[in-house]
Amino acid sequence: MPKKSMELLTESMFYVLMAFCQGPMCGADIVSFVEKQTAGRVQIGPATLYTVLAKFEKEKYIREIAVEGRKRTYEITPKGTEAYAEELARLRQCVLDAQAAAMEKGGKTV
Repeated sequence: MPKKSMELLTESMFYVLMAFCQGPMCGADIVSFVEKQTAGRVQIGPATLYTVLAKFEKEKYIREIAVEGRKRTYEITPKGTEAYAEELARLRQCVLDAQAAAMEKGGKTV
């Protein structure tokens, strides 16, 4: 059965929502936050960023709060905060499952 839209967040989507949990941001702020938070491991290009922002706005995870020329600033909504918390819980469970599987195999982790 196909997954519902936005049921699972991509890594980029997860980090964009994480950025918004810090407060309102524009695209440049988001890119800077993600690069700093991941020590450069995750880099979000303009095409990915604006695709994610459009999806999030459509799903009402974020809302636009200011426009200054071409600069648009967004903030997370309660629905976006809930989606972030659900994805964080899912990822934590993935780690717990991996740790449990490693313990069943004699405590060896990869």
